[in-house]
Amino acid sequence: MKEVAYYKGCLASLSAKELDISTQALAPKLGIELRELDSVTCCGAGDIHEAEPDYYLHLNARILSYAEATGCDTLMTVCNVCTLNLRQANHQLQLDETLRERVNDNLESVGVPRYSGTIDVLHFLWMAAGTHFPQLQAAAHKGLKGLKIAPFYGCQILRPSKLLGFDDPDKPESLERIIRACGGEPIDYPAKIKCCGFPIIQAREDTALAELIQPIEQAKEAGADAIVTPCPLCHLSLDAWQSKLKKQTGKDFQMPILHLSQLIGVAAGLTDSELKFKRHVVSVGPIVEKLRV
Repeated sequence: MKEVAYYKGCLASLSAKELDISTQALAPKLGIELRELDSVTCCGAGDIHEAEPDYYLHLNARILSYAEATGCDTLMTVCNVCTLNLRQANHQLQLDETLRERVNDNLESVGVPRYSGTIDVLHFLWMAAGTHFPQLQAAAHKGLKGLKIAPFYGCQILRPSKLLGFDDPDKPESLERIIRACGGEPIDYPAKIKCCGFPIIQAREDTALAELIQPIEQAKEAGADAIVTPCPLCHLSLDAWQSKLKKQTGKDFQMPILHLSQLIGVAAGLTDSELKFKRHVVSVGPIVEKLRV
């Protein structure tokens, strides 16, 4: 078992609790032991990063510090945005000793352990498609029975590629590898690496929905039974905002959207209470029915 510090972030703690529940249930099957962090906050997403970059650094340094205090060498995330923010902060603090000392002095003044820069931040996707892929293959014994699954990566797990680096930002393969290992058929389509529209939904809803419709429409046209995403913000957009698309365009896609841990969890035989599909806006019922045949 690989012991990792586990940072679930905001959405998996609140509106996307099904992501946390399915991740906690699935992790041991993939040889991952989670040490959940207590007393940690939001990573700040893009808002605090843009408005208060120094505060953003302190916020993420605090999370990284508590992760280091577990004694683990890896901090596992389940959110693209959290992954990018934490890796950015980690990179900046590791390279700049003066900045690191100033941040550490401030952390110490409020009782937070000093940050040393010894921990690596990895998304669950990278672990499942990388070092823990053999365990995933063994765990996915029930399989997906050929379900056609459209991978949706989103922006912030691919770019900037020099900072993230696991996948080719233009031709990623990790989700496809997992889908095949779980007995599904990956569907290829151009919009799988596009933005879901979440960052601008409040300011420019029409523009955001124009982004959102692309992956859903393309996946539907390609014959996908469902879309899978490693990001809870993308999941929120793709799942909950299909109603907005219907109101705007008259198109009722009814495309089920799965969290990555749910997709693998189905293939690994997780129970209904561990998958929590009833928390979704768009029904996952059609997928469940196909798997029962």
